Amino acid sequence: MQRDVVNLAEKLGKFSDHWAPRVVAEMNDYQFKLAKFQGEFVWHDHKDTDEVFLVVKGAMGIALRDGVVHLSEGDMYVVPRGTEHKPFAEEECHVLLVEPRGVVNTGEAGGELEADNDVWV
Repeated sequence: MQRDVVNLAEKLGKFSDHWAPRVVAEMNDYQFKLAKFQGEFVWHDHKDTDEVFLVVKGAMGIALRDGVVHLSEGDMYVVPRGTEHKPFAEEECHVLLVEPRGVVNTGEAGGELEADNDVWV
């Protein structure tokens, strides 16, 4: 049986761009993705799936149409499917995302921050 240990700090050290999630593991049809956030993302939603944000390092916020969720290191939040949201971070923040394989980071919003899918690190 193969047992691959994933070290998040090591993987985070292998890329520097913001808003471009990198896959580090898969479980069934779900991917675990690391991303670095800084600045503001775009308003978007994911019509068919929830999205998990787990802050590995730093702090971030998720703007929702009815308020803002603030997350610090070690905090996790699940954005329910179909909920418009806009992640942001004043300073660089490291995040672990959990979502089904094939989910586009910008949902249907597209734009210049849309990242390539299934990029492994």
